[in-house]
Amino acid sequence: MDHQIPRRNLGGFRLSIIIWVFSIVGVTMIMNFTVEAKCDFKAIFNFGDSNSDTGGFWAAFPAQSGPFGMTYFKKPSGRASDGRLIIDFLAQALGLPFLSPYLQSIGSNFTHGANYATLASTVLLPKTSLFVTGISPFALSIQLNQMKEFKIRVSQQNPSDTLYIGQSLFPTYDIFGQSLYTLYIGQNDFTSNLAAIGIHGMKQYLPQVVAQIADTVKELYDLGGSSFLVLNLAPIGCYPAFLVQLPHNNSDLDMYGCMISYNNAVIEYNDMLKNALDRTRKTLIDAHVIYVDTHSVYLEIFRHPMYHGLQYGTKACCGFGGGDYNFDPEVYCGNRKVVNGSTITTTTCSDPENYASWDGIHATEAANKLITWAILNGTYFDPPFPLGEYCELHPIG
Repeated sequence: MDHQIPRRNLGGFRLSIIIWVFSIVGVTMIMNFTVEAKCDFKAIFNFGDSNSDTGGFWAAFPAQSGPFGMTYFKKPSGRASDGRLIIDFLAQALGLPFLSPYLQSIGSNFTHGANYATLASTVLLPKTSLFVTGISPFALSIQLNQMKEFKIRVSQQNPSDTLYIGQSLFPTYDIFGQSLYTLYIGQNDFTSNLAAIGIHGMKQYLPQVVAQIADTVKELYDLGGSSFLVLNLAPIGCYPAFLVQLPHNNSDLDMYGCMISYNNAVIEYNDMLKNALDRTRKTLIDAHVIYVDTHSVYLEIFRHPMYHGLQYGTKACCGFGGGDYNFDPEVYCGNRKVVNGSTITTTTCSDPENYASWDGIHATEAANKLITWAILNGTYFDPPFPLGEYCELHPIG
C-alpha cells in the first residue's frame, strides 16, 4: 500500500500558489512606490550538490555543453537544468543577484554571498576518486572549509570596504551576520551506491549523513550565521533515472508510477534529518534553524503534474529511449554514443516548461519555480519562518 505523506496543505497546494501570485502582485505595487525593496538578508551562502550548483563543478572541470541552460540562459550556465534552480529563484525573491560559484576564478562577485555547491557532492567524504565513481571531491566538509577560508580572506580587508581579491569582488566583513545560509545536499549519499547495496545497506550510514549536516549548521553558526534553511530530500522513487536504474518490480509501484520502497526510505531519512535539526535548534536558541519540506512539493508535482500546469511527471525532457521515462544511463542528456558503428544521441523536448524532470535526475526550471513558490509561501517551513517579514519579496518570473 502506498505510504501516505503527511499532507500539510498539499490539497491546497494550488491555492497556495494562487495566494502567492496575488501576494507578489501586492509586493510589486508596493515596490512601485519605493526606491529599493528592503531585506534583512544581504547575502546567501549556499552548500549543496547539483540541485543548487550554479557552476562550481564546471568551473573546476570545464566540459558542460548544451542543451543545458537552454530555457533561461540560452547557453550552458553550469546548472544541471534547462534554466534556473531553486537557489536562483530564492536569490531573485530576496532582491539579490545569482550566486557566484566559489570555485569560479574569473568574474565572480561575492558581495552578496557565495555558492559552494558542486555537482555530485556528498555530505560524507568520498572514499574514491571522481574519475572512478563520478563523486565530487568537494564534500560538505570541504565546502565548509572553503567558507572558513573565505571569511579569513574577507577579515583581512578594511572592515568598511569591498575589495577585489584576485579577480573576485569580496563583501564587507559584517555580511556573515546578515546572511541566509542554505543547505541542499544528501541526495548523492542516498543514491550513489543504492543499486549495489540496496536500501538496507544505504540506511546503515544515513545517521552519519544527518549528524554531519547538523554539525555543519553548528559550525556555520560559530562563523556568525543565524538563519539556516535546510532542504530535505526529494522522492527519488519518482525520478526517471532511478525508475530505470534501481531494482524493483511492478508491485513496488504506486498508482502514480513511483517506487514505494525507495520513497519510504527517503521519508525515513527526512524524518531523521528533521529530528536532528530539532535537537540542533535547542542548542542554538538565538538562531533560526528551519527544516524545508521540499519533498512534499516534489511529490505533489510528480503525482499531479497537470494540476500545476505541467504535462509530464516521471518522464525526462532530455534523454534517450523515449517511452515512459526517456532515460538511458548509457546516453545521458547532451551526450552521444557509438553503438554497432552508429552514433546515437540524446534528444531534447521543445517544451521543457511542460516537464517536471529535465534529464531524469534534475528538475526543470518550471518545476524549480513551482517549488520556490511553495517555499516562499511559508507552508513548508518547520518551524514557521515568515520570509516576507524579513524581506520585501520580489516577483520570480
